[in-house]
Amino acid sequence: MAAAFLVSVVLLLSAAAAAAVFSGSPATLNLERAFPTNHGVELSQLRARDMLRHRRMLLQSSNNGVADFSVQGTFDPFQVGLYFTRVQIGTPPVEFYVQIDTGSDVLWVSCSSCNGCPQTSGLQIQLDFFDPGHSSTSSLISCSDQRCNGGIQTSDASCSGRDGQCSYDFRYGDGSGTSGYYVSDMMHFTTIFEGSVVANSSAPVVFGCSNQQSGDLTKSDRAVDGIFGFGQQEMSVISQLSSQGIAPRVFSHCLKGDSSGGGILVLGEIMEPNIIYTPLVPLQPHYNLELQSISVSGQTLQIDPSVFATSNNRGTIVDSGTTLAYLAEEAYDPFVNAITAAIPQSVRSVVSRGTPCYLISTSVTDIFPQASLNFAGGASMVLRPQDYLIQQNSIGGAAVWCIGFQKIQGQGVTILGDLVLKDKIIVYDLAGQRIGWANYDCSLTVNVSAAMGTGRSEFVNAGEIGGSTSLRDGLRLTETGFVAFFVHIILICYLVFL
Repeated sequence: MAAAFLVSVVLLLSAAAAAAVFSGSPATLNLERAFPTNHGVELSQLRARDMLRHRRMLLQSSNNGVADFSVQGTFDPFQVGLYFTRVQIGTPPVEFYVQIDTGSDVLWVSCSSCNGCPQTSGLQIQLDFFDPGHSSTSSLISCSDQRCNGGIQTSDASCSGRDGQCSYDFRYGDGSGTSGYYVSDMMHFTTIFEGSVVANSSAPVVFGCSNQQSGDLTKSDRAVDGIFGFGQQEMSVISQLSSQGIAPRVFSHCLKGDSSGGGILVLGEIMEPNIIYTPLVPLQPHYNLELQSISVSGQTLQIDPSVFATSNNRGTIVDSGTTLAYLAEEAYDPFVNAITAAIPQSVRSVVSRGTPCYLISTSVTDIFPQASLNFAGGASMVLRPQDYLIQQNSIGGAAVWCIGFQKIQGQGVTILGDLVLKDKIIVYDLAGQRIGWANYDCSLTVNVSAAMGTGRSEFVNAGEIGGSTSLRDGLRLTETGFVAFFVHIILICYLVFL
């Protein structure tokens, strides 16, 4: 029986790096892995994890609940990971570990009055509780507050209580949930401006104070202090900071696809000449795109375009919280059949627990074709074999590569998870209502535009860099500045040893 082990990977700005940033000399952001990852994970384990997440997502599509869609910063076929970051809230500041979530809007943390909140975490992090009474800048949000009214319109808030307190009640399809009330307080962060780094910046934000949790949220083995929603609505922190002129209404990530893991997540736009964009489908709770067709070896597959149409419980969603990738049921067999038909007949095919697999003794790029997902506006996402295959174990010296794309029985949902998103710059342009991408080596330096309409940009290193990289070559900073949430990001990884 497989045994699960836990490792944590921490993205830290070292003391030396911090000093370098303030002095304008070379700075590094080092991503370190505590343990090597050299054991495979069965696809069934990855599917089970994804299904748990998708039940939450599908619940939101049907009843306007909130889905837990946390961002995973690293794709590795040998691990399952989730991104966490540290945020400081209150006066004096208190630090909280929160899960980054692209599928919900609200930042919420456990509060001192919480019933059912875990007291300890198996992730080797110190849990804390927010106490509004201990912060001199804290204030409650009433039902008459305009910000509460905005949350009610998007089902992020409610006002059913007699006390006039703006509250929330989020229920997930896996049985977990959280409820509480809204508070306004100061969030502390680092803002980067031209010529300097300004520490201890702060801005008032509205966030949830959780006083009750249930289900998986109460389990101490992977407990954190809360969830940081990166959704599109007014209650999201990214929207709040944008409305105050502190950060642009865009965020980006670049996730390394090799076993070393890592990458960056920034509030800002990663600039790359080859980025192509497609519009977001309007009025959707998730990051929905209009997928129009799929091609293999340049040939468009015979799939009815209505299969990809966005409707209730249907459509194409970008979700970096999903490990694999999922095709609508009607598109899955045509895709797999086209891949199998394109490879030499000498390649031995096998079926592992219902998944088509292949025994390969050479490079998959020499055998398997390219595929492409074709979106509205003429934007195509080109998939290398490594973007739709996942390596399992080996048999007789031959590597076993399996189709990483899965299907959800009885569902017409296509979900683009880390299998597809790795080794790409992904830009979520909420202001422009579009998503862009470009193939990229995410261990290299990326150009990040954080200006609020100034058109100016700076550079941020996305992975392991040496001391030779300097701010003169890297951070060319803007007048308006941006919030540097790309430091102090923690990746929690679950390794399954077979």
